[in-house]
Amino acid sequence: KVAASSVSDSPKDFDAGPSKMGQRDNSKTVSTEALMTVYHPQDAENLDSKMLKEKMKEQSWNILFVERGHGVSMFRTKKTRDLVVRGIPEALRGELWLLFSGAVNDMASNPGYYTELVEKSLGTCTLATDEIERDLRRSLPEHPAFQSDTGISALRRVLTAYAYRNPQIGYCQAMNILTSVLLLYAKEEEAFWLLVAVCERMLPNYFNRRIIGALVDQAVFEELIRVHLPQLTDHMTDMTFFSSVSLSWFLTLFISVLPIESAVNVVDCFFYDGIKAILQLGLAVLEYNMEKLLTCKDDAEAVTVLNRFFDSVTNKDSPLPPAVQQGSNLSDAKSDHPKVDITDLIRESNERYGDIRYEDVESMRCRNRLYVIQTLEATTKQNVLRVVSQDVKFSPSDLEELYELFKKEHFLSCYWNVNSPVLQHHDASLPYLDQYRIDCQQFRVLCHLLSPWSHCANRDSLALWTFRLMDESSDCLINFKQFACVLDTMYNGSFTDKLKLLFKLHIPPAFTEVESLSPSKGSDLSKEELMHFSQLSVSSVGDSLESDSLKSSPEKGKGKVDIQAYLKQWQDELLKKEENIKDLPRMNQSQFIQFSKTLYNLFHGDPEEELLYRAIAVVTSLLLKMEEVGRRLQSPTSPVKSPAVIMEMPAEIPRKGQEESSSEKPEGSRPQSLRGNHEWSFAFEQILASLLNEPAFVRFFEKPHDIKVKIESAKNLQLKARTRV
Repeated sequence: KVAASSVSDSPKDFDAGPSKMGQRDNSKTVSTEALMTVYHPQDAENLDSKMLKEKMKEQSWNILFVERGHGVSMFRTKKTRDLVVRGIPEALRGELWLLFSGAVNDMASNPGYYTELVEKSLGTCTLATDEIERDLRRSLPEHPAFQSDTGISALRRVLTAYAYRNPQIGYCQAMNILTSVLLLYAKEEEAFWLLVAVCERMLPNYFNRRIIGALVDQAVFEELIRVHLPQLTDHMTDMTFFSSVSLSWFLTLFISVLPIESAVNVVDCFFYDGIKAILQLGLAVLEYNMEKLLTCKDDAEAVTVLNRFFDSVTNKDSPLPPAVQQGSNLSDAKSDHPKVDITDLIRESNERYGDIRYEDVESMRCRNRLYVIQTLEATTKQNVLRVVSQDVKFSPSDLEELYELFKKEHFLSCYWNVNSPVLQHHDASLPYLDQYRIDCQQFRVLCHLLSPWSHCANRDSLALWTFRLMDESSDCLINFKQFACVLDTMYNGSFTDKLKLLFKLHIPPAFTEVESLSPSKGSDLSKEELMHFSQLSVSSVGDSLESDSLKSSPEKGKGKVDIQAYLKQWQDELLKKEENIKDLPRMNQSQFIQFSKTLYNLFHGDPEEELLYRAIAVVTSLLLKMEEVGRRLQSPTSPVKSPAVIMEMPAEIPRKGQEESSSEKPEGSRPQSLRGNHEWSFAFEQILASLLNEPAFVRFFEKPHDIKVKIESAKNLQLKARTRV
């Protein structure tokens, strides 16, 4: 459980820019009264029978305060529990909720904290605040307190302040329903600290995108059903029914299914007993409807039975006006269904299942947490593989193995050292494809293990350029789909696809001049060098590309999530057509030289190595001559340097050996003719047409490679490869 002091010392950063008053009611005046005292004031002179019972409850609590202490010094006894089961008086409800939850200590330790959060948070615009605005009018809409600006504004302030305080949770649906009830019986600041206690201590990990805490408690609930209601588990063929029907019970503490006048009694017990009270009540509800549930033929019929039961639950002692009570409005329409008093139901749940201990609940939570996380991971994996399989030609088994290697590399980096920045790369709230992403260093490890071109002398440079090509969002991270698609091209692509990939690796934005700071290492790059070169993709291509990258990444550089940018990005992806080779930019002379070097390195060790070397020399010479003739035809009077100097480079590579071929010359050592005003360049169609005339080239790139062998080798070498790198 999260300690209150660990999260309440100081507000967390919430980069949302300065506050701006918009069309919303952003009043920062914090309410100092509970909404119930404003909308349902008690008339001390005209007391009906229900109000007399309410006054008797108050008197019972006052006697308890005298006997057992008041405030934080109060002892919890059997008499205290009995009074909670009967329902806390409305005048004392907010005070006792604060006491039982421990929120009173948080509020006393942080005077002025909530007011400060309200000042900072209101007027900001984030994804959380947009969701809050959308749900404000859905929070207890039948109650008059939330049909006016007073209640809506208070609810907005509390939810927005909490999203500011805890951006990891931000806002989650169901928080609005719970906070609405808190505001009815507690002052605004008190409601805020009650929400903190619920979200961060009493129901940990409930209110996030994956609601892991709620799923864990549902698994605990299923386990308790098996123990206490075996007849029901024998009848139900699928236990997931209980999970689907009970999720709202846990997330809203039965507020969403019970009438408000009955639900507040459940909240009383929750603040006193914690999640144990919800588990006990859930078992009591199922047992009460046991006979009807056993006759149900399907899940829909069972859901109808439970919904009718909840509609029949009443609170005969509730002092709320009939116009507010939800149960009273249904009494005439469903008079054939027997009424159940909430006090009796809670008392029965305590008598029958009160032997459930906190220690047992925590033990079951620990036991089921791993199962829940594994289930969520399996769901993530299935969804990712389903999406990626549509774009690659790998078999399902090979694709699954690649996913496991990709995910393993991510986790190896997470736990390889304590201060690994990769820990920041995993966000379970992101879409499935982006939950696991790797950086350039991790990609290099996988590339060395899995790429059919990993024997290449400049394999580090190839890995770097490939990573930069895939990193379209310029955040120095790639997901599994990008990883699988580039591997699929290397293994299953046609001759044109593979050549186009190599071509794109040697032009911007993928290509960058790479030179190791340690000449003794040859073409090998250190981790620091690799990360440095991978980050150049953000700034090296000028301001225009930087602005484009910001547009393509809605969260980048803005301090908030731009929903419109996300919609635009999705629209662009849907409308994206297949890339035309005519749209590729031309390759300049320095890039073509590096392209030729890469081809020589790829051919090294091939059975047709000599034939391939001669073929590349012929193609290079032909391309240069074609370019020279073309330029003379365009401008016959301009002097053109002879390409002989350039042609010498590829012709000499086979004779100098592989290591020298992979090393790059400094910028200043290149022939002066390369840096003249009249630089030559090649289009992809020219290179493709020239290489297609050489059968050796076609045979080399269309040679099949078995990725299964690479995968099996990678499984054994992945950990060693990280040590070596």
